[in-house]
Amino acid sequence: MPTLRSSSPQLHSSSSPSSGSSPLRRAVGPGPRSLSASSSSSVAVPCDDGDSDQTSERDSESLSAGEGSDFEDNLRRNVKKRAAKRPLKTTPVAKRPKKGSRMVRAYGQKESEPPASDLFDAVKAAKSDMQSLVDEWLDSYKQDQDAGFLELVNFFIRSCGCKGTVTPEMFKKMSNSEIIQHLTEQFNEDSGDYPLTAPGPSWKKFQGSFCEFVRTLVCRCQYSLLYDGFPMDNLISLLTGLSDSQVRAFRHTSTLAAMKLMTSLVRVALQLSLHKDNNQRQYEAERNKGPGQRAPERLESLLEKHKELQEHQEEIEGMMNVLFRGVFVHRYRDVLPEIRAICIEEIGSWMQSYSTSFLTDSYLKYIGWTLHDKHREVRLKCLKALKGLYGNRDWTARLELFTSRFKDRLVSMVMDREYDVAVEAVRLLTLILKNMEGVLTEADCESIYPVVYASNRALASAVGEFLYWKLFYPECETRTVGERERRRSPRSQRTFFHLLLSFFVESELHYHAAYLVDSLWDCAGPQLKDWESLTSLLLEKDQDLGDVQESTLTEILVSSVRQASEGHPPVGRVTGRKGLTPKERKMQADDKVKLTEHLIPLLPQLLAKFSADAEKVAPLLQLLNYFDLNIYCTRRLEKHLELLLQQLQEVVVKHAEPAVLEAAAHALYLLCNPEFTFFSRVDFARSQLVDLLTDRFQQELEELLQSSFLDEDEVYSLAATLKRLSAFYNAHDLTRWELYEPCYRLLQKAVDTGEVPHQVILPALTLVYFSILWTLTHVSGSGASQKQLLSLKGRMVAFCELCQNCLSDVDPEIQEQAFVLLSDLLLIFGPQMIAGGREFLRPLVFIPEATLQSELASFLMDHVFIQPGGLGSGHSQEDHLQIEQLHQRRRLLAGFCKLLLYGVLEMDAASDVFKHYNKFYNDYGDIIKETLTRARQIDRSHCSRILLLSLKQLYTELLQEQGPQGLNELPAFMEMRDLARRFALSFGPQQLQNRDLVVMLHKEGIRFSLSELPPAGSSSQPPNLAFLELLSEFSPRLFHQDKQLLLAYLEKCLQRVSQAPGRPWGPVTTYCQSLSPVESTAEASPQGYPRSKKRRIEGPSRRHREGISASQEESLQLNSIPPTPTLTSTAVKSRQPLGGLEEMEEGGGSELAFTQGQPLLGAQRLRSLSPQHFQTPLNSLGPGLGNRLTRLSLMEEDEEELEIQDDSSEEWQGTGKQSSASEHGLDLLDSTELNAEDF
Repeated sequence: MPTLRSSSPQLHSSSSPSSGSSPLRRAVGPGPRSLSASSSSSVAVPCDDGDSDQTSERDSESLSAGEGSDFEDNLRRNVKKRAAKRPLKTTPVAKRPKKGSRMVRAYGQKESEPPASDLFDAVKAAKSDMQSLVDEWLDSYKQDQDAGFLELVNFFIRSCGCKGTVTPEMFKKMSNSEIIQHLTEQFNEDSGDYPLTAPGPSWKKFQGSFCEFVRTLVCRCQYSLLYDGFPMDNLISLLTGLSDSQVRAFRHTSTLAAMKLMTSLVRVALQLSLHKDNNQRQYEAERNKGPGQRAPERLESLLEKHKELQEHQEEIEGMMNVLFRGVFVHRYRDVLPEIRAICIEEIGSWMQSYSTSFLTDSYLKYIGWTLHDKHREVRLKCLKALKGLYGNRDWTARLELFTSRFKDRLVSMVMDREYDVAVEAVRLLTLILKNMEGVLTEADCESIYPVVYASNRALASAVGEFLYWKLFYPECETRTVGERERRRSPRSQRTFFHLLLSFFVESELHYHAAYLVDSLWDCAGPQLKDWESLTSLLLEKDQDLGDVQESTLTEILVSSVRQASEGHPPVGRVTGRKGLTPKERKMQADDKVKLTEHLIPLLPQLLAKFSADAEKVAPLLQLLNYFDLNIYCTRRLEKHLELLLQQLQEVVVKHAEPAVLEAAAHALYLLCNPEFTFFSRVDFARSQLVDLLTDRFQQELEELLQSSFLDEDEVYSLAATLKRLSAFYNAHDLTRWELYEPCYRLLQKAVDTGEVPHQVILPALTLVYFSILWTLTHVSGSGASQKQLLSLKGRMVAFCELCQNCLSDVDPEIQEQAFVLLSDLLLIFGPQMIAGGREFLRPLVFIPEATLQSELASFLMDHVFIQPGGLGSGHSQEDHLQIEQLHQRRRLLAGFCKLLLYGVLEMDAASDVFKHYNKFYNDYGDIIKETLTRARQIDRSHCSRILLLSLKQLYTELLQEQGPQGLNELPAFMEMRDLARRFALSFGPQQLQNRDLVVMLHKEGIRFSLSELPPAGSSSQPPNLAFLELLSEFSPRLFHQDKQLLLAYLEKCLQRVSQAPGRPWGPVTTYCQSLSPVESTAEASPQGYPRSKKRRIEGPSRRHREGISASQEESLQLNSIPPTPTLTSTAVKSRQPLGGLEEMEEGGGSELAFTQGQPLLGAQRLRSLSPQHFQTPLNSLGPGLGNRLTRLSLMEEDEEELEIQDDSSEEWQGTGKQSSASEHGLDLLDSTELNAEDF
């Protein structure tokens, strides 16, 4: 079978095997059924300079160099109609039309009436069988070919969303290009939606039904009408002309139809190829028979059948060549990403279904070039198409050249900004790894390995599978016996864990093995759930594992247990799944039972072996979180519980690290459940442990209180005991041991004498804090007496006084700990304590005094809002320590903000926080923004006054430091203006809602600026007058009427101030200009302050720009990006080069070499403009526009000047309300095709 010719420029159309019999090169013949073939030059709307024809010529030259004429000339060689071929013997008999059917009624129409449009309605409804629908149309076509074909044409026209129809008169007298132009002029819909993109339930299934109709049409016609020159040739000609239209709806719908038609033709060509091969085998078998057995009639019929199949195959290949060169080659780089995605998806299906003809470098190059597309969907279609090719090992030999040219791009797509694209790229590379050995180098793989720790679980899991097949599978491959896989040998499992340890430790990519375990869980779950091999490796005496390997293996054990028990990824890793399936839940329950039965006897042994190693003990104690603890009772494993309690007590006595103590306290808390039958035994062990710790604490405390000096060992022992008690007090109620009084005496001595070491003070503070909280838990019931409430109130107040004294301690750790505990207690005992029907707790409500509030605010200034240079000392420059300190400061600020929002502190104290909003935005911007939002929800008016108070405080501080001269030229003053600007943006776009607040803010600001007057007779300006420049940042939020009132109010206030004549003060001038009615509400910017930058796009016309009024400019600014207009221009305007061209990602070197020096996509002068540089102009079009010039304006939009908002504006307005720039900007391109540089 001759191979389908590609559209490479080296191949002339005359070299095609079907060049002499191409369906579209044969004449349809004169008469009423003759539709002249349309080409890429038959554009619906004429352009200003005829660039559409030039584009077509350039495309044709790039595709068929040396032909002497373009694709249009080839299509016009219609001189006579092709004789219909005799159908194959397997042709099924067409069904007879049913009585009263749709087609019979359509056949009875008059010639002057347009064909019935119920074919479109039937496909849209998708209620009937598509095969029956096509059979009815075939019956109608056989009865009247003209009416039947017109109905098919009008079906495609209506599928484009056009309400116009092709009448019989148009069909007889007009060419395709004239028909398309006439339909375009009737295409003036109110909305930009068309059936393929229209919302609503009735349109959701239309695309599927539409594609199914095209597929069924070809399938039912493959033995008859497919080889009749009239219907299929003219349909392809119509779709080719529509696919080059400037109307998006025409272009999108016809491209989809043409590509689906091509796909169906590929299936027909494949079947013909198979029939031809069978026929050839039958002929060879018959010819090889002896002279006496050979049947000449049989040989003659086989030869005739072979000739007929050959002719049909050439005709199908001719149709495919026309569709490929007339539609695909132009549309695979269309300006619309949906069209590009359709083309790439279909060419991938052609390669898979008909690999003999399509799986060649001439077609693969289109997918390779499109890998650089800027839109996610197109890149995704490329990768999915390649997955289907690389998944077949038999095809890998044909992909070697493509792989060598585009491998680097495929590897780089692992870091794609779209997660689903990156996932598909990794899966494709995994197939390459499996089926093409040696293609991926070590450098390629090492660039992929770090992604195994990505936050997106789908991507990390895909890289985990790649890692498994690269590193683990070759060494741990399991042998199979028959179809059942044997149990993995212990040696194979040990090899797996050694390789896992080696990768994690030697790569040094991450500190937490839990993320590696989660990434490998889907592909290597059975190996990771082999807890028997894991524990045997840990318990072996003669193992060759180092300390780091043991710690890592312990973390892997805990992570695999947690993953099997809980079934969700680690903290910080995002997954799109909402829940587990019933099968997964059952597997999870079975795994939990299995791991509990295995680890209960071994956990005491593991704790005994690593009891001295805090790094290993802490995660081992966490294993109890994932056990089914009822198994201790049901399986009679109480002896192992005793061993566990002994090891637990030993661990607590040995260690003083917070992580170990917290894990031990939580493990004991899990076991101390009254529902368990062994609760009494565990409670007794807990009492013994707390008694031991309490006795030791009492003894060491007496020594401290009586002696004036303690050595380091005694201090360490006392501090360790307090840490242990504090950790257990956090998880267990130790009230009956009465630890409050001795700890309070210890802290009182520390405050009075300062002789208590800080190592002792820190856990003592925490102990007293937990004691108060547990007491509050006891009295929270309605049966608490007044005496108990007052006693608790006294303890809390006394402890707050201790913490207040600790705020001035010399040790910063004590200061921060006291602040945290104090802010928590004040919040718990704040006014909200009595909410929810707990009025009986009112005696416990505590409101801090003004001195305490002042000290809290001062502490915040000294420890949170510190200059970056204040941290530059010693080891604090290390990255991890910097991050820890930042988290601690954020925790302190959050505690203070909660006190403000819950009414514990005066809301005016928020000014100390808000005035640092701009300066410390990177560190605390999210916390301050949330506080500002909540404060506005509580009291809008008060919040506005606080914002003004923040600016007043900053201005007063700067005035005291620098003086009034030249104040507005200082960098600090410019920072204040930035802060005022950010405050103004915080009001949002609701001008009417905030009208009174902004006016009030302006009036108070004017009064403050003139509050201090200059000396009598002096011409100097008031010292606070420069504050007006800060106030001008709020002017864009004013209405025009309010601006006039404020100007009058300012003039009235200025009458009291003596001013030198002829020398107006600069701040007053700036403020008045911001209130000037000439200024637009959304664009007002005070004098002396730079406006937001504008990027100007030089376009061929600016008539709309000059006509935009001030109110329209305001709406453009507030809405950021207006809705997409009904129809947008795709006309080529290459005579006037556009500014703002953006360099794209494509590097053409490898692709040029790939095609051996051929031009990439022709010599088109097409360029794409950067999407973010555009806004579509507002263009409202009524449905009743009949003027042709008005209709043409649908096609020729003019570029508008776009004012880009600065970062702060985008931050406050939010990007969620803005439309995607790519959806609007690309429609303003002057071409329907993208240049190769755009990829």
